[in-house]
Amino acid sequence: MWLSPVENQSWISEFILLGFSSDPTSNRILFIVFLLLYLCSILSNGLIVALICLDMHLHTPMYFFLCILSLLDMGYVTTTMPQMLVHLLAHSQTISFARCWLQMYMFGALCLTESLFFAVMAYDRYVAICYPLHYTVILSWGLCTRLTAGTWACGFFFSLIHTFFTMRLPYCGPNTVNHYFCEGPSVRSLACMDTHLIEIVDLVISVFVAVAPLSLILASYICIARAILKIKSIKGRCKAFSTCASHLTVVSIFYAPATYIYMRPNSSCSPEQDKQIALFYNVFTALLNPVVYSLRNKDIKGAFLKVMGRSWLA
Repeated sequence: MWLSPVENQSWISEFILLGFSSDPTSNRILFIVFLLLYLCSILSNGLIVALICLDMHLHTPMYFFLCILSLLDMGYVTTTMPQMLVHLLAHSQTISFARCWLQMYMFGALCLTESLFFAVMAYDRYVAICYPLHYTVILSWGLCTRLTAGTWACGFFFSLIHTFFTMRLPYCGPNTVNHYFCEGPSVRSLACMDTHLIEIVDLVISVFVAVAPLSLILASYICIARAILKIKSIKGRCKAFSTCASHLTVVSIFYAPATYIYMRPNSSCSPEQDKQIALFYNVFTALLNPVVYSLRNKDIKGAFLKVMGRSWLA
């Protein structure tokens, strides 16, 4: 049951984020490692955005969606990494209740948006392979814009519900969060009341933003597989499959750890394991996405060489 203000005499106004280590030497090493990872994530995703904007040949629905994905990656890694880097060197590891609320909301909004956005990218591949002659007609710029705006609106809306229910819980101590940022389940475990109802709300949200997109992705790739099998030449099949391989890779990297974190009861949580998994889908996913797309994409490589050639000539 909810605690009334009379029953709770000491509401906390800030949280303490434990992070990964309390040893100053280890923290300095982690600071250098995470700073390099953060800079690589920002620079690599920023490079993809710049290349897509600069090269007219990349102004297609597929690369428009890739540009949005890179912006999402840059956004949600920035909601957590700068705060963690400051805490690795600072003596105080506190974060105010309001800043914790904002960080939880923005991180959730961008992650949920990306989860939904992968379904849009799967639809793009479905149209490109199953209806190649009508690709630009079906995926008009108007539709691309509406699909993108719709995923962002849903992501921010569902994150608002998640954050509202989590942060309106009574927190009367302790205020130590065993994590490196204000992640929903970790903060919720400090509430001085039963959180079973909130876990059900989170599970329902997870169905909308994880199970539903995954189902659409699966359906899209079943249709894509059927279309590829109808191609007679092996070379044609390989070319068609290669256009989907990058998307399938980043979907697997993102959904596997995120689903493990959010679609299970709090009772099965292991704080140290949760931090490692969260670090993977927060930091390493943002770093690996541009690597996966650039290494397997001749257009991105060509655009990079073209831009570098112009810079060299200038």
